[in-house]
Amino acid sequence: MYITCFDLEGVFTPEVWINVALKTDIEELKITTRDEPDYNKLMKRRLKLLKEHGITLKEIQEIIAGMELLPGAKEFIDWVRSLVQVIVVTDSYIEFAMPLLEKLGYPTCFCHNLETNGNGIITDYKLRIDNMKKETVRALKQMNYTVIATGDSYNDVAMLLEADNGILFRPPNNVIKEFPQFPIVTEYSDLKKIIANHLGLEK
Repeated sequence: MYITCFDLEGVFTPEVWINVALKTDIEELKITTRDEPDYNKLMKRRLKLLKEHGITLKEIQEIIAGMELLPGAKEFIDWVRSLVQVIVVTDSYIEFAMPLLEKLGYPTCFCHNLETNGNGIITDYKLRIDNMKKETVRALKQMNYTVIATGDSYNDVAMLLEADNGILFRPPNNVIKEFPQFPIVTEYSDLKKIIANHLGLEK
């Protein structure tokens, strides 16, 4: 039995932190997991910047609420869900993800949590489990699922390597160069073809 795992940002939605950077004029927040492979280093720097500039969780949520899905994302996920179970596996946070998941039709989502202080400033992040993406795929395989996983960034690579079939969707050139073993697609139509082929369906 097959199951599919997808990253959220870069696959179905634009990058949240880039949108926050554009709205707040904090240039350094444009750095994402597409650029920095050390997730904890990246998040600690982000929280430091938010604190320095007095940016609250509520302000970030308002920015996210105004974001739209990538063109074609909803139609694509609906197509996948008509064929096989879908889990969105993201290193984002439930406090960020909910407005975007609503637009996707509330797929199952594994993500993390944030902590805030009395002023609404994000003070810490709580990972569900270390290497959650990889461990999710490993657990699904232990339940005898065949896993098809799709992502775009450094923090997706462990998930793609653990999956039976890993796919890079619109990755940056640095990720392409470092991980040439994965098929690369830039359009949902081509991603459909690869998934349909793995499922043994007509392309």
